[in-house]
Amino acid sequence: MALLLSDSYLVKRALAAREHAYVPYSHFAVGTALLTRDGTIYEGANIENAAYSPSNCAERTAFFQAVQAGERDFVAIAIVGGPEGEAPHELCAPCGVCRQVMMEFCDPATFRIVLGAANQAPVSKTLAELLPLGFGPDNLNRNDSGSDNLNACDSCATCSDSATHTSTHAEYTPQADTTGGDCA
Repeated sequence: MALLLSDSYLVKRALAAREHAYVPYSHFAVGTALLTRDGTIYEGANIENAAYSPSNCAERTAFFQAVQAGERDFVAIAIVGGPEGEAPHELCAPCGVCRQVMMEFCDPATFRIVLGAANQAPVSKTLAELLPLGFGPDNLNRNDSGSDNLNACDSCATCSDSATHTSTHAEYTPQADTTGGDCA
């Protein structure tokens, strides 16, 4: 079912979600529609806070709802945004933090980000196009057993196992440098 939904339909759903934005400070309302492989759509709207830091973008609102519901297989997200009370006339791309959240849960080569605005056709980009050289779970050296191997060091033969790595890469202090700088 997911592949039958048009980009225009996703943009329409994002426009509906935008109506629920809480933006008393920036007055810039954003709505999203996140599509899963099975055709489920999770909507999101940005939610601001007077302290600014606790504010949440529409993209993350949709992702967090979906992940909390057990979803992990995402196909696309449509995003619309613009001044509150006006039709969005310019494309609204996701911020860097939202792109990083997408990188956590999506295949950057295939996950589509659909940007919509009034009176123009939607523009579709892959996550890889909007976040080239992105950092994601694959960068954390997951071994074949599926467990994390966060201590592995690809830069030297000394670190072929986690125990060696931990002992040779303890917290660095100039007084305790006994490694000779083999792994930087």
